Amino acid sequence: MMRSHSLRHLTATTTTISSPSWLPKFRSSSGSALASLSFAQNPQENQQQQQKQQTQQKIYCDSSNDDKKSDSNRASSYFPKRGQELELVCESLAYKGKGVCKVADTGFVVLCDRVLPGEKFIGRVTRKKGSYAEMTKLKTLSPHWDSVDAPCEYASYCGGCKTQNLSYEAQLRAKEGQVRDLVVHVGKFSDKDPEFAGIMKPIVPCDIQFHYRNKMEFSFGPKRWFPKESLPKRGDHIENYALGLHAPGFFDKVLNIDKCLLQSEPANLVLAAVQDYWRDPQLGLSPYDVHSHSGFLKHLMLRTGSDVKTGLPELMVNFVTSSYKPELLRPLVEKISSVPEVVSIMNNVNTSVGNTSVGEEEYTLYGKSNITETLRGLTFQISANSFFQTNTHQAEVLYKLIEDCAGLRGDGSKIVLDLFCGTGTIGLTLARWVKHVYGYEVVPQAISDACRNAKLNNISNATFVQGDLNKIGGDFGNAFPKPDIVISGILLARFLVH
Repeated sequence: MMRSHSLRHLTATTTTISSPSWLPKFRSSSGSALASLSFAQNPQENQQQQQKQQTQQKIYCDSSNDDKKSDSNRASSYFPKRGQELELVCESLAYKGKGVCKVADTGFVVLCDRVLPGEKFIGRVTRKKGSYAEMTKLKTLSPHWDSVDAPCEYASYCGGCKTQNLSYEAQLRAKEGQVRDLVVHVGKFSDKDPEFAGIMKPIVPCDIQFHYRNKMEFSFGPKRWFPKESLPKRGDHIENYALGLHAPGFFDKVLNIDKCLLQSEPANLVLAAVQDYWRDPQLGLSPYDVHSHSGFLKHLMLRTGSDVKTGLPELMVNFVTSSYKPELLRPLVEKISSVPEVVSIMNNVNTSVGNTSVGEEEYTLYGKSNITETLRGLTFQISANSFFQTNTHQAEVLYKLIEDCAGLRGDGSKIVLDLFCGTGTIGLTLARWVKHVYGYEVVPQAISDACRNAKLNNISNATFVQGDLNKIGGDFGNAFPKPDIVISGILLARFLVH
């Protein structure tokens, strides 16, 4: 049983960490574990699920047999060479959606992009990295399990939704398996332990699969990128300028995007308006060239919030440019300000040669300098460069889980330490139930936003401090009372990434 002054450490997965001297040792309880969250709609039951689970189980059994091969067999294991073509079957998905395959009879691991579990394909080895190799898919021989039609026309190319043609139920299984592997192999928890079920909670699906992102960033480019099967024919008239997303693996190639199913519909209206207008030669607008470091337009950032009084969407448009020339942007500002949901148009000026969207200077071209969003009953102001959870709907679910896991009685007796607190959203949602919240974050702008949002919500029992937690000393614990609850915000942030 945990003593009354012991800590409850809230993280997305329970892991063994090295604690500073001020942090008392404690035993993790099942009540402090969080469920995995996913960002899409509720899954539908698959009638063939049982058969596929049996097939997966056979694959896993085969791979476990590979692990039991003798040392002599391991020494003679097959190592594919660069450029060699192999016929493989994808067994599972690794982090970032790469397909995990194993060479027959040896178990040598090969990772391949854009292949999904159950898919049989031919691939070419591109590189070898120690105990595994990477390859590029050349041809699909038989389709993957749980196949669905991808609703987005760019899903096969842009890299943002590589598993869109995989059923959501299968995506959930893959994500939960990845978290489970982290808990077992990195956290060193045994899945054979009866208490493991209390540590590893089931994944929590999201009610919505599309139009959930409240922030999207598109890039301008001087040369449009085409996939091989869509290359224009000789003599075809093509528009070189592009506005869209970077082609996978390239910082200088942009896939032109007219509509993104991840962002809100009002955001897509603005994107379409910009696409229709910005290439007009009379405007004199040029995309930034990352090689010659010339050009004006760098990025288009779209952020969606909600009006506090009406609950209707409100939109911020942020043009990132290489210099401050508001007269060049004026025609675009006049056009997109006619979209009813647009309440803010900003201009971040970034004169560096880098590809970042954060400007050294910021100007308001239309409306107000921020938008608002409501989360757990609190109102948050979001500026152009503020950090805010990109999936507001699922952040609401996560923060409710945190409240439940903290076991707060609402008597105002607990001290909360919010590490890597960002703009303080987690700590502020807990403030109403506790004595005091102490938040630490290295980014000055985030701390400024946290203090502003505390004041906006009339919260006086929260203190936010700017500082690098990677450089804390042994006296760090002297800056606040002994905490009852510790929140590792950096783990939760990684956990929320789509």
